[in-house]
Amino acid sequence: MTQWPERTVVDRITATDDEIREAVAEAEVPPLLPALAYLTGDLSLLREDLKPDPLLIGMEQGGLSEEQQATARALAVDTLIAYRDAGSQPAPVPNDEVLLRIMEYAVGGADMAAYLPLLEEELAYRGEDRRAPAWRVPETRSDFNVVIIGAGMSGLLTAHRLQQAGVPFVILEKDRNVGGTWWENKYPGCRVDNPNHNYSYSFAQRHDWPFHFSTQDVLHGYFRTCADAFGLREHVRFETEVLSATWDDDDARWKVRVRIAGGAEETLEANAVVSAVGQLNRPKLPDITGRDRFAGPSFHSARWDSSIDLAEKRVAVIGTGASATQFIPEIAPDVGELLVFQRTPAWLGPTPDYHDEVSDGLKWLYAHVPSYSEWNRFWIFWRMGDGGLPNFRVDPDWQSGGESVSAVNDFVRLVLIEYLKAEFGDRPDLLEQVIPDYPPGAKRMLRDNGIWARTLKRDNVRLITDDIKEITPKGIVTADGEEHQVDVLIYGTGFHASKFLTPMKVTGRNGVDLHEQWAGDARAYLGVTIPHFPNFFCLYGPNTNIVVNGSI
Repeated sequence: MTQWPERTVVDRITATDDEIREAVAEAEVPPLLPALAYLTGDLSLLREDLKPDPLLIGMEQGGLSEEQQATARALAVDTLIAYRDAGSQPAPVPNDEVLLRIMEYAVGGADMAAYLPLLEEELAYRGEDRRAPAWRVPETRSDFNVVIIGAGMSGLLTAHRLQQAGVPFVILEKDRNVGGTWWENKYPGCRVDNPNHNYSYSFAQRHDWPFHFSTQDVLHGYFRTCADAFGLREHVRFETEVLSATWDDDDARWKVRVRIAGGAEETLEANAVVSAVGQLNRPKLPDITGRDRFAGPSFHSARWDSSIDLAEKRVAVIGTGASATQFIPEIAPDVGELLVFQRTPAWLGPTPDYHDEVSDGLKWLYAHVPSYSEWNRFWIFWRMGDGGLPNFRVDPDWQSGGESVSAVNDFVRLVLIEYLKAEFGDRPDLLEQVIPDYPPGAKRMLRDNGIWARTLKRDNVRLITDDIKEITPKGIVTADGEEHQVDVLIYGTGFHASKFLTPMKVTGRNGVDLHEQWAGDARAYLGVTIPHFPNFFCLYGPNTNIVVNGSI
């Protein structure tokens, strides 16, 4: 087994004052002073007047004003120059009390002691791996084996941990490569909507991401690299789809039925089964009358048909969710006419750097300032996770008519509406159609850097919010009776996200069928284990898919 390549950090800063100043000018400010306090041991850098407001951490630069940002940058420049001149020697790693103080300052929080072990792991300074097993299975138990279903983000991690512990395993992957959703989804514009420095393993951080939110090919490359670095490919059986898993009460083992390439079937046995199948891999097509009658090409975005030339075609897209809002702006300049059918608008989270490359200044900071990259990851992790909970927590006494769930949530709503007004203010017809009538956080929020408004305002794009009545051989008929004739139909209608473990058949003790036991309401203890299904574990399981984006 090989190892994840160690990060190369320049031990001594040799940059000029101006070079340091130019790099700091491009920094993400909220993690800057905490990183320098951690690096130098100088807690006077944690000035109260430069501390982020926890209610604003979701905003650009954590909601810090231009004046606060300028002051923080100047302080950081002076600190880095002094650090350089003193020989670039990091201070000793602080104790828990000091570390907690720095963490609470970084996010403007308080009473975060309960989070300290978790946050220390996420900080992962210099590639620490605190979750590596401290034990190994003795040779006498080497006959205990595990089947992992899926070679995506969770499946690869599970395999890595089992390998560290000396537990025999095999990964069953239905596709031809690792990567899961980042192998399957190849539509134009496909990219992650979680910052890369967070959307990666804490113990295998990459500090040279080309984008803040990388594209599908970059993400898939990361997971390919992980699989190779950890020596996992030799344990993967590709093009092997799991059909069923049945618990044998007499043998106390699982019988896993699979279909391999070519259609042949076989049965594997395992002491334990880990389902790492994810949620975003079974395309969902809408239940619309006449869907199969359309005479032209049609496909789901997750099964993008690149053989179809969309140039100058009249194209219809059903759906305006996460995938659709990525591929619609990509195809709009090329098609002749684009009809976008929207059932429900999504809240858009302002993200100016959504498509931006990581600047040279940031790359310099990551390479030359020990701990800055890790503290940036910590900052992202907290604001994307529990740091955002107050914005979406329900106040049972709050009265709003259903548009918000608390005073804080209503404030978020007003901020997001102001953003939509700024984007669509010159098109009141569109503005009315893009403001959701539900609370922020009730559905998945989407990232936007202004491209959605620019796309919908194009002369060849039309947003249609009338209900769809039926699909005909020539196009789509809406509730008002109008038939919209198109050449190509694309479904951006999401996935069967709530149908966990389908279409697999899972049978537990005494012949209990998992899907019958769930009866349409998937449940698991801590989202992982299920009564009557011994040694069967779910990753990204029921009720772990939370709104604040901290699931993985």
